[in-house]
Amino acid sequence: MKLLGIQRLAGLAIAAMIIGAPLAAFAQNATNAATNAPAAAANAADANATNATNATNATNAAAAAPAAAGNPDATHDYSKDSVNSGDDAWMLTSSVLVLMMTIPGLALFYAGMVRKKNILATLAQSFGATAVIAVAWMVIGYSIAFTGGGTTGMQPYIGSFKYFLLAPLNDDVNIASPLAPTIPETVYMFFQMTFAIITPALIAGALADRMKYSAFLLFMFFWLILVYCPIAHWVWGGGWLGTLGALDYAGGTVVHLNAGTAGLITALMLGKRKGLGTENFAPFNPAYALVGASLLWVGWFGFNAGSAVEAHDGQAGMAAAATQIATAAATLAWMFMEWIIAKKPTVIGMASGAVAGLVAITPASGFVNPTGALIIGIAAGVVCYFAAVHVKKMLGFYDDALDCWGVHGVGGALGAIMTGMFASNKINSASKGWLIDGNFDQMGKQLIDVGAVFVYCAIVTFIILAVLKYTIGIRVSEDVEVEGLDINLHGEVVQG
Repeated sequence: MKLLGIQRLAGLAIAAMIIGAPLAAFAQNATNAATNAPAAAANAADANATNATNATNATNAAAAAPAAAGNPDATHDYSKDSVNSGDDAWMLTSSVLVLMMTIPGLALFYAGMVRKKNILATLAQSFGATAVIAVAWMVIGYSIAFTGGGTTGMQPYIGSFKYFLLAPLNDDVNIASPLAPTIPETVYMFFQMTFAIITPALIAGALADRMKYSAFLLFMFFWLILVYCPIAHWVWGGGWLGTLGALDYAGGTVVHLNAGTAGLITALMLGKRKGLGTENFAPFNPAYALVGASLLWVGWFGFNAGSAVEAHDGQAGMAAAATQIATAAATLAWMFMEWIIAKKPTVIGMASGAVAGLVAITPASGFVNPTGALIIGIAAGVVCYFAAVHVKKMLGFYDDALDCWGVHGVGGALGAIMTGMFASNKINSASKGWLIDGNFDQMGKQLIDVGAVFVYCAIVTFIILAVLKYTIGIRVSEDVEVEGLDINLHGEVVQG
């Protein structure tokens, strides 16, 4: 131990895990194939005997299915007694868990990493975004994101206005959507609202310490309508990326790459913080950041496991297990990289590593096995550490204050690509990945997903910010920035 040192041992351990885990996955697949061959032969007779029954069941299922399998606009009614109470309870719980991720989770995580004079302003960004986006989602956001899917006209790109002001839900609280047929659509809408809330709120990590609050709130509103809702429709609402076959279980591109890209563009549009590189920008309260990251970790089970939109089979359980495994692995990977390079594992570093793991496993959580989750977590911890700490410093042309791009943008893209690598048809029948199932075509679909989201988000985010910049302005004055946003924008300060 004394000869090698803890840092070198940690580096060797990470390298062994990154190299050895894929080999173990292949070995496991080969062993399973050999073991299962006799069983498959023995089961063939039983399968033939049940074919007639299965055919009958399939016919009945097809007749009972919603008429609009490819059209989320079609809904059906059911009585309260026909709701799956377990699914309903789990989805309500998941919705609250995801809401907790923004307030107080994200609010504390970001507030702990800014200077004392900007803590309240940072908290106010998460809190204000929650209110603005909830109302916008109710008025029009849900409608254009999750209705009107199809292959004609504008249907692949944007939803309809059928649910403007949630009009159909005013008359019947028991409407069920074909996107979530075992729960009331009120619950599904609420669950998706919490996703819509946290995604724009994540952008605040890039613009910390220098954006006008009025401009921030307007930016949240327009970004939700013009960026988040269309992209959510593309992937989850019957749009073109979902039809293409891109895999995004809980928001690797829809949420994280989307927010990270917007954060990068916002940082470039605002310019660097005054005094960056010459003044002390150390976090005022790392304890806040760790508490916030812990709340994010716990709430993320609603984010990923809740995206199963049910609780009556193993999908939610596997998504939860994959989330825990990847997050723990990423925490250790970031911590050991920091320990090796900077000589000390910081609390902020461990918290950031955990968030990186949560981000990267998000698109994969319902598609990969535990080994895949472990590899994705290790990769996220290492890659996001270098992106947020070293690459940002090396490039030097953007000031991503709290590493929104380095963690969410890079981590979301990495997770989306690795989903294509490790997705397993045995875990989820809707997926076939490259390394497990030999489906290399999935990698192309994932890259199209990543590229389309990045380009569209970057362009439209730039346009929104440019309009705000040349109308009301987006950055506070130099005097306000120096004195602090708390006292100047909100008339309050943190005492003590």
